[in-house]
Amino acid sequence: MNTSDNARLPLPPLDEAYLEETLLQLLAIPSPVGLTDAVVRYVAGRLDGLGIPYVITRRGAIRATLRGQERHPARAIVAHLDTLGAMVRELKDNGRVGVVPIGTWSSRFAEGGRLTLFTDTQQIRGTCLPLMTSGHAFGDAINAQPNTWDNVEVRLDLPLHSRADLAGAGVHVGDWIAFDPQPEVQPGGYINARYLDDKAAVAVLLTACKAIQDSGAPLPVDVHPLFTITEEVGSGASAALHGDIAEMVSLDIAIAAPGQATDERAVTICLQDLSGPFDYHLSHKLIKLAQAHGIEHRRDVFKFYRSDSAAAVEAGNDIRTALIGFGADASHAQERTHVDSLRALGQLSVAYLLSDPVARRDRQSMGSIEGFTEQLKPEEMQVNTTPLPDPQEFLEAKD
Repeated sequence: MNTSDNARLPLPPLDEAYLEETLLQLLAIPSPVGLTDAVVRYVAGRLDGLGIPYVITRRGAIRATLRGQERHPARAIVAHLDTLGAMVRELKDNGRVGVVPIGTWSSRFAEGGRLTLFTDTQQIRGTCLPLMTSGHAFGDAINAQPNTWDNVEVRLDLPLHSRADLAGAGVHVGDWIAFDPQPEVQPGGYINARYLDDKAAVAVLLTACKAIQDSGAPLPVDVHPLFTITEEVGSGASAALHGDIAEMVSLDIAIAAPGQATDERAVTICLQDLSGPFDYHLSHKLIKLAQAHGIEHRRDVFKFYRSDSAAAVEAGNDIRTALIGFGADASHAQERTHVDSLRALGQLSVAYLLSDPVARRDRQSMGSIEGFTEQLKPEEMQVNTTPLPDPQEFLEAKD
């Protein structure tokens, strides 16, 4: 089945009730980087329910397998389970806790956030606050505080008034902190929450797998859905890959902001991020699939962004990579997307899984020039026949 054959067939439908249920359950499970065992167990249970086999690495990255008509060249499709968070860096004399971020995000979005601190033996609820919080106590000085992690602290919901009190409650430097996701699903389709990055994409990937399983549609080649646990700190899909995988598509958040082409109600196909351009052929294959199936999509590039794909290539994997994402506003803050974007991401994921690989030559990591891809074929390019201006006429006009 080639891409054009696939385009003539309707895509298996997505179970949108399953998608929403999975997303809300994922959001309810704290999973800052380094505290991901619970969410790994949840996704393993979801895969068991779908009858999809998987293996788990030592630390918890999951590699599932959907068997295709051929084993090679295999492909991967990846989303990450880990989120941003914080960690205790200091027990303070006032009975509060100084923190450092896990991952890259601004303290301004932590301020006012309700949270859970995980000690060795218990979970303690609390709130992240600026050092000067009450205008009744500090007046206009509250508006002059810098927005840095050194200027926030965590107030725990226990009678704690000193460093000794904190120690007595079992609080230690290095304890994990997870902020509440605050999910809200609107009747009009908007979804607000912390950590849609990347739990929305995880829910979409599981839903796409369910669509394939429910339909019984044959896959051309083996597919390995991957669920990584360290994307927010840069290593991501450097684990759980193996040499059989020739191409990999990352599912992640896409950035809707001024100067960006991304839209909250479409899927974004990213052509480049901070790590450089994605694979030409794989990215354009995804564009053609979106066009063929009438999937609302945008093309974009992201200047301050990296994904699981970057981690995979930097780890030495010679694979084609691409990035597609759900459009979202206010990434790494109070994020918002729309169900239309999740639907479009799911449809494009299913279309990709049902399509042929980019190049059969990719069965092997090395080969001759025969069968090698070609990006710009002269016979397929539209040539601009507008004559170039005469340099002499330009000089005479200038005089």
